[in-house]
Amino acid sequence: MREPVEVRRQRILAAVESRGSARVSDLAAELEVSVVTVRRDVEELAREGRLRRGHGVVRSTLAARDIPAPRPPDGDTVAVVVPERHTYLYESLHGARSVLEASGKRIALHIAPQVAGAERPLVERALEDGAAGLLLAPRWRTLADEEADHPWLAALEVPAVLMERRPAAGSALHAMDSVCSDHVHGVHLAVEHLVGLGHRRIVFATRDDSPTARTLRSACARIAGAHPLVEAWAWLLSAPEAGQEGPYAPEETAGLHEVLRRTGATAAVLHGDVDALMLVQRLADHGVRVPEDCSVVAYDDVVAGLGTTPLTAVAPPKADVGRAAAGLLLERLDSEAGGHTPVRRVELLPSLSVRGSTRPL
Repeated sequence: MREPVEVRRQRILAAVESRGSARVSDLAAELEVSVVTVRRDVEELAREGRLRRGHGVVRSTLAARDIPAPRPPDGDTVAVVVPERHTYLYESLHGARSVLEASGKRIALHIAPQVAGAERPLVERALEDGAAGLLLAPRWRTLADEEADHPWLAALEVPAVLMERRPAAGSALHAMDSVCSDHVHGVHLAVEHLVGLGHRRIVFATRDDSPTARTLRSACARIAGAHPLVEAWAWLLSAPEAGQEGPYAPEETAGLHEVLRRTGATAAVLHGDVDALMLVQRLADHGVRVPEDCSVVAYDDVVAGLGTTPLTAVAPPKADVGRAAAGLLLERLDSEAGGHTPVRRVELLPSLSVRGSTRPL
């Protein structure tokens, strides 16, 4: 489906504001549209005074105008910043909404485009509009993206809570409140379920374009490598477009059916749901039946149960993460004037839903 014009222009605006300037050709490549389309969008944004045009270059107007001092927080508004096209985090958003609205807070939702640094201008805009607190779920496709956000996030002067993001120990964000799923436990649930069914050789296919994906990959290696009943395991990239950091060995980008054949694996854990459903379809195309030839556990459980063969799935407590993050932020707002309270990191345990895609070996 074609992206709405206004959404595309918001993505252009966020990209330019986050960098200060950008080439038209680079924006066209990132947005996967023609250079002519970007030029038209830039002309309109420039006409509205939101960007400055140059020869093949677009510049932000932020440095060229006096930015009014931020309005004092009114205490009634919480800004929520989540990535676009991220169903997983939208469930967390809905959980947070129920808590915030029940407390009388107004929610200002900001959708971050799929470009590095897109969250910062949205947060700055929210603070200018008087937001008293922030709930944040930065996309952080790469470690470099995450590290680039550390300085300004650590310098925020209003209470803020990270959702489904775990600050690295010793980083600038180490002292920032966060609520996330215990994805290591989620991998443990998947492995124990498969081992309990008699499977001893397991393939893990994960994405590699988010903190969750990287945590899952690390957990798969650690848990499978240490399990006394797992005889062999292998990892591959579940979606080629999800591997931005590469490079990968040939066996890490091979087809799942090839890796199953090479390793003799009888089970697979696949992240996330859409990738899992597509991989199961490809297995069928190569004569590999689920669960007769290969038991499959999906990770996310957003749409895993809707497949032709409903997939057994690990379900992170997405809505509960949002509710817990909102509750923590409200406590922080209430206690802000009353002195220091310890920084908290909250981890919630995923659950396992057993369906038709797994069976005893």
